[in-house]
Amino acid sequence: MNPVIRPMKFSKIIILAIVLFVPGFLYLLMENLGRHEYVKLPIYGEKSLSGEMRRVMGRERPDTIYHQLDPLSLTNWDGRPVSWMGNDSIISVAHLIYSADSSFSDIALDYMDHLATKFASKASVHLFSITVDPRDSVPVLAKMANRFGDLDRRKWHIVGNPSVDMLTYAREQMLLNANRDPQDSTRYMIDDQIILIDGKHRIRGFYPLSQHAELKRLEDEIKLQLVEEIRDNPVRVERN
Repeated sequence: MNPVIRPMKFSKIIILAIVLFVPGFLYLLMENLGRHEYVKLPIYGEKSLSGEMRRVMGRERPDTIYHQLDPLSLTNWDGRPVSWMGNDSIISVAHLIYSADSSFSDIALDYMDHLATKFASKASVHLFSITVDPRDSVPVLAKMANRFGDLDRRKWHIVGNPSVDMLTYAREQMLLNANRDPQDSTRYMIDDQIILIDGKHRIRGFYPLSQHAELKRLEDEIKLQLVEEIRDNPVRVERN
């Protein structure tokens, strides 16, 4: 009997065992030790612990209560009521304006026109240009809207509500700077920030209008937030 044959057969058995058992072992190891990691945007505003635990990816974690924007009833440029923060299946992109401002507000509207066109096909992305001036009636809002295309198809709302103190709401809820101009009470000092709000009414990003790189980041992070919304709530987002 050739003495070389036995070691060769033994080696083949070892190789066969490795091929059959190692992949299964690695799979079980990953199932028990591994975890999926996704890129998520930060959540802004005050946060606190609820005192309860919740299961995330098979792990128990403390439940966190995040800052959420309160709902408002606003009026669109065409006179229709708009439920701000009344829908839990949309991503909102919002900023402040007022009609007497011919600088920042006009620039902001021009950019929102671009953004509304870019995301027109995304049913769950809605844009809001919110006036802080109670004197901006529906005809005034309509005048601002008329220089743009089909706002309704692109889910872009130019809105206001003279009965709401939008300056206080902007500061406390939207976390934006918004005040009357101390030198001229007919004018306002408003932030040049655009904010991104998720389907749970939480602020996920601030983007200065004056910085082109930040606006590019906004467009990228809208897409990133869309992925998060679909991953976490696929049925709700698809239905919308």
